Amino acid sequence: MTDAIRPSHYNQNSPYEVIKIIEHYNLNFSRGNAIKYILRAGKKNDEIEDLEKAKQYIDFEIERLKRKDV
Repeated sequence: MTDAIRPSHYNQNSPYEVIKIIEHYNLNFSRGNAIKYILRAGKKNDEIEDLEKAKQYIDFEIERLKRKDV
């Protein structure tokens, strides 16, 4: 399906949709967004920007886990 909500660049050259991967692995918000930005890096926006966003979500998840261990 291609429309404003699910544009073609989200699953371009892949039989897998990011949302299905996130749901399959039951990822939380930060992990899901990290995967999303990694898999979509450079498809719509600046590739470095996408990877920096992924890194930020990984940092959020690391901080959450550190707080949980306290």
